Amino acid sequence: MLFDLELIKSVYKDMPARIEAARKNLGRPLTLSEKILYSHLYDDESLHAFKRGEDYVNFSPDRVAMQDATAQMALLQFMNAGKSKVAVPSTVHCDHLIQASVGADEDLQEALLQNNEVYNFLQTVSDKYGIGFWKPGAGIIHQVVLENYAFPGGMMIGTDSHTVNAGGLGMVAIGVGGADAVDVMAGMAWELKMPKLIGVKLTGKLSGWASSKDVILKVAGILTVKGGTGAIVEYFGEGADALSCTGKGTICNMGAEIGATTSIFSYDKNMSTYLRHTGREEIADLADAIMPHLRSDEEVALNPEKFYDELIEINLSELEPYINGPFTPDLAHPLSEFAEAVKRNNYPQKLEVGLIGSCTNSSYEDLSRAASLAKQAKDKNLKVKSEFIVTPGSEMVRYTTARDGILSEFEDIGGVIMSNACGPCIGQWKRHTDDPTRKNSIITSFNRNFAKRNDGNPNTHGFVASPELVTAMAIAGDLTFNPMTDTLINEDGVEVRLDEPTGYELPPQGFDVKDAGYLAPQEDGSAVKVVVNSDSERLQLLAPFNEWDGEDYTGLKLLIKAKGKCTTDHISMAGPWLRFRGHLDNISNNMLIGAINYFNDESNSIFNPLSGKYEEVPVVARAIKAEGLASIVVGDENYGEGSSREHAAMEPRHLGIKAVLVRSFARIHETNLKKQGVLALTFADKADYDKIQEKDVIDILGLKDFQAGKNLTLILKHEDGSQDKIQACHTYNDVQIDWFKAGSALNLIRKQNC
Repeated sequence: MLFDLELIKSVYKDMPARIEAARKNLGRPLTLSEKILYSHLYDDESLHAFKRGEDYVNFSPDRVAMQDATAQMALLQFMNAGKSKVAVPSTVHCDHLIQASVGADEDLQEALLQNNEVYNFLQTVSDKYGIGFWKPGAGIIHQVVLENYAFPGGMMIGTDSHTVNAGGLGMVAIGVGGADAVDVMAGMAWELKMPKLIGVKLTGKLSGWASSKDVILKVAGILTVKGGTGAIVEYFGEGADALSCTGKGTICNMGAEIGATTSIFSYDKNMSTYLRHTGREEIADLADAIMPHLRSDEEVALNPEKFYDELIEINLSELEPYINGPFTPDLAHPLSEFAEAVKRNNYPQKLEVGLIGSCTNSSYEDLSRAASLAKQAKDKNLKVKSEFIVTPGSEMVRYTTARDGILSEFEDIGGVIMSNACGPCIGQWKRHTDDPTRKNSIITSFNRNFAKRNDGNPNTHGFVASPELVTAMAIAGDLTFNPMTDTLINEDGVEVRLDEPTGYELPPQGFDVKDAGYLAPQEDGSAVKVVVNSDSERLQLLAPFNEWDGEDYTGLKLLIKAKGKCTTDHISMAGPWLRFRGHLDNISNNMLIGAINYFNDESNSIFNPLSGKYEEVPVVARAIKAEGLASIVVGDENYGEGSSREHAAMEPRHLGIKAVLVRSFARIHETNLKKQGVLALTFADKADYDKIQEKDVIDILGLKDFQAGKNLTLILKHEDGSQDKIQACHTYNDVQIDWFKAGSALNLIRKQNC
């Protein structure tokens, strides 16, 4: 099945001339990222040297991808945009709503039963508006995109932070909220601040236990969870070219965990080979013909310090495996130091579960290398000490690995094969445990490991590693085990050692699949009726948010002052709440219930200024709103880190929160707040965070003269009658200020299309 051939031909036809124009305008050689960005400028965007990290730029992405959890709200918004069909190729992928419990077949059937209303809605809307639909069980959105849609030199957005996975095929792929997707599907410009560029030079070649996953685990340790914010991470060098295409995808995928706008690799022979193995020979031929335009200019590689804002160098020949965590994906431990860290920090040494797969590491290469260790365990008479769970990334990978005996190797040692879906990676895991709150350790080949992320238990210590290392650790059942140096005692009492993993970059017999799970939309969907029942618990039609009334915000009640890490999981949890992703009012009952209240170090317990009692966050927010009042949220550093879920912005808007004031924002969340009409502000002086008191009433002044680059003034009115006046910064430009005044970006789109 070959998608978008004519689109890709069109992109490649215009790309060389556009790159040359940009090179001439900037007066210097270009990085790959710059070539793609400048060749995807929106039609009315004038070509000039945009300032990285400063200038907002309008772009024209080639396509949009949405997963089923975020697609619900994105499509509910698109239905209000006044369009009869999407303007660019778009797809919906049903991967988030399948809960991993007992096994692939049973779990898929249960999901079809439980989510029938939502799946029917998504398929019907897709049919009506010309959107491709990937059925439940077809696979995880990012793996399916890599196998079918990603192409070198292209630009796409997706309503999931791990959209960046497509950078493994040389594509600028960026995670966004649903409102951004609506812009692009409606044929409008998509706005992004011109990213800074971080260069990562890779030398040498991976060998032994080291894998592509270890590259990004090391980079995460270097840059931390916010070190890539506002930047594209571009990998280059001989080491980069030596990595497999899916290995590149793994690295780009987890770039979301360092806050990067996206990550990317230059086009090379391994990408060409992958395109050909996935049935896209014509695209490979087209890309091969313009390969120099799909790579950074030679001068960039020779003098990278002149072209990147930051430069990192990693020798793959010297890279050892890493294990990151717990509770944050940037706590990086080289394998040789991990056992000592486990003992020093009193992490639970017994490993209860090992999980491999997910959108990050579910390729044929990943599974074949992990299976080589499973086979060793069987051959060497080792009993696997931990529970072991395997999640294939797509039906094509599942079918091919089953055909080649790879999945049976896992099953032979007690592994359970789950459905081709996100499952445990996003909290969709019905974990079988005798104590759901016990302090315990798990290790995964996933991308995120925030507290409660996988199983809802704040005491689960989640660690992240390569599939190979996860498999070895599951065999040992002990976090202090180092397969590079340690031995195990088998069932015969004999001391044995695991050999280095081996595998195949691509299946020797080629990929195969009987039913990939794709449904094409109707050519003319005008007669298709989309029905949402008014009494549905899962779906709710959207009403437009109110426009700004032209006045300063006064008398705002402090809802919560969040302490420390406050990710989108803290603001709008996933797991069992996924079932309400299409119903704004119902899902708003999870708003900020995971955030830690600065004043009592508890979650979901805040002071209600109306009752004088401590109550749940959504309860207090609803009470304040019911009185005709409004509230404000205060947060710490990198507020909104993690998923692209715009529910974390829509819920506060729905429950009457006028502004969010923080020390710093994660990029996607800040944009989502702006799109929904919530005022997104940062402390001009980060120390002013400490001035916020529990019973404060806050005024925001200067909105009547709201201008780009001009601070706003906040008056903090304390319970004792004293006041503090502080300054708040913002990053709004003129267009975004118009969003605010209209009440939301969607309100503005609707006006323009009516």
